[in-house]
Amino acid sequence: TALIQSDINIKLVKKLRDNVKKTVQLEDMAAGLNKRKIIEKAVFSELCAMLDPGTEAYKLKKGKSNVVMFVGLQGNGKTTTCTKYAYANKRRGYRPAMICADTFRAGAFDQLKQNCTKAGIPFYGSYTETDPAAIAAAGVERFREEKYDLIIVDTSGRHKQEDALFEEMREIEDAVQPDCIIFVIDGSVGQAAYDQAKAFKSTVPVGAVIVTKLDGHAKG
Repeated sequence: TALIQSDINIKLVKKLRDNVKKTVQLEDMAAGLNKRKIIEKAVFSELCAMLDPGTEAYKLKKGKSNVVMFVGLQGNGKTTTCTKYAYANKRRGYRPAMICADTFRAGAFDQLKQNCTKAGIPFYGSYTETDPAAIAAAGVERFREEKYDLIIVDTSGRHKQEDALFEEMREIEDAVQPDCIIFVIDGSVGQAAYDQAKAFKSTVPVGAVIVTKLDGHAKG
């Protein structure tokens, strides 16, 4: 009930319940066992299995220019997440640099510049160039020459119904050939996240997902 109230897909809830029932045979349990604890453990294991993609996540490699591209919807916190990702890896000993390949949103480059200045991270962008793929390619080339080992490409926010922006995303991917593409999604959009994630995954090879705004009280 708690999962359904939290807007989890009913098919997933049914699958989880069926698997827990198979795992936990209450009738066959010895007397004195804490049944509640056993059920809790089974539910926890099923939730973990549900979220496990079954593949290894991309690991940054030292001594190599790791190119990571961020994609996602408008207003989901991509630029902020890019900066947090860069800063976290800076503290782990990497040399990050950020590229603003968002020519669609007014003030996108200013926001990235402000974030990078505060975090002490080099950045690249343009107020005059209108082709985001050209900006991304030039930025990656420059930071590779300067031996930065984590190059982050921040792209425009886009929705699955915006075909032109999805084509642009594919062009940026072709231009920079990223080692990993991270999809950023707002935790409060609920089950709509599935269709959006599917559309992004079918356009570019998404390798990781970051869910933002999980500290909010909205369901999803």
